[in-house]
Amino acid sequence: MKNIAFVIAILLCLSCQQGKKETTLETSDFGKPGLQYAEGFSLKYFNELSLLEIKDPWPKADKTFKFALISEEQSKQSELTESDFNGIIQTPVKRIVVTSTTHIPGLELLGVEQTLVGFPGTDYVSSEKTRTRIDNGTIRELGSNEGLNTEVLLELQPDVVVAFGIDGSSKSLEVLKNAGIPVIYNGDWVEKSPLAKAEWIKFFGALYEKENEAKRIFNQIKSDYLEAKTIASKSTNKPSVLCGAMHKDVWYLPNGTSAEAQFLKDANTNYLWQNTTESGSVALSFEAVFEKAQNADLWLSPSYYTSYEALEAANSHYTQFDAFQNRSIYSFSNTTGKTGGVLYYELGISRPDLVLKDMIKICHPELLKEYQTTFFKALE
Repeated sequence: MKNIAFVIAILLCLSCQQGKKETTLETSDFGKPGLQYAEGFSLKYFNELSLLEIKDPWPKADKTFKFALISEEQSKQSELTESDFNGIIQTPVKRIVVTSTTHIPGLELLGVEQTLVGFPGTDYVSSEKTRTRIDNGTIRELGSNEGLNTEVLLELQPDVVVAFGIDGSSKSLEVLKNAGIPVIYNGDWVEKSPLAKAEWIKFFGALYEKENEAKRIFNQIKSDYLEAKTIASKSTNKPSVLCGAMHKDVWYLPNGTSAEAQFLKDANTNYLWQNTTESGSVALSFEAVFEKAQNADLWLSPSYYTSYEALEAANSHYTQFDAFQNRSIYSFSNTTGKTGGVLYYELGISRPDLVLKDMIKICHPELLKEYQTTFFKALE
């Protein structure tokens, strides 16, 4: 309520200026999309502007970022100042830079991918549509997230940079902010459920004044996801599932409250660590995992390994699992774009319906007989 009162106070002050109308708060009842699952951002609509708030762009973030989204026509009359917000963005956005492959599907689903002018690490992009624009030089290479090429960025003069942040400390992004280029941290990856992550398409919808289109797209994804979940629930078989692999001396697995565990639950499986509640990944010794999962029916996402040969070469003890011996291991790491980018890391967040269908196809092949998996393939 304090946030709303703050913005209303600003707008009422503006309404007292000559030629300005009194501004009132609009609600989602007027065709504006409300949020059903996402918790990391919010949208509030006023006659003069939209207020975008980013709440949890990284784990344990202790600050809320506020951005005023204002149309070109309204910006000519407005007297809003940067001091009131973390940034003022004129919509619809015409030139954008995004910094994570997970942002690209949102642009493509909304049909605004032509506004993308720069990206760090273009080899990681799998989308054929966006790769074409990279190859012809329309999208500039920006280096890496850890050290963005600020010289090229300042030359591009984007309307906004959508950043991916671990803790909010980036000298490159500070340079952009000081140059007057708005930087918004996208926290889709912090959300706790697959549908919450996918709902961030409404974040991009607001930037492009395509809120209702974003709402329509998300509702279709949600409907397909829930339909697949219902189909999976009809199976009386719940295969036991192991995930992850060793990194040095530690085996990391999804905790029971993670989005990955939610997929496995909705696919009607028995994920062997579904009752864990750690805030991050579950970290165990090989012995602890082997004791519990030696006889698991399936092994999904064995880290970055793409073949049984590679798994055995990394650790000969992997061969002792039933899933290895029965050739029941599946990975998304062997589904890549032409320059090696893993498709799952790009499209998986935006299309949880496809991820869930993949898991159902693997775990209950009798339920989706005609479906061809998008991300997961049998290990080579």
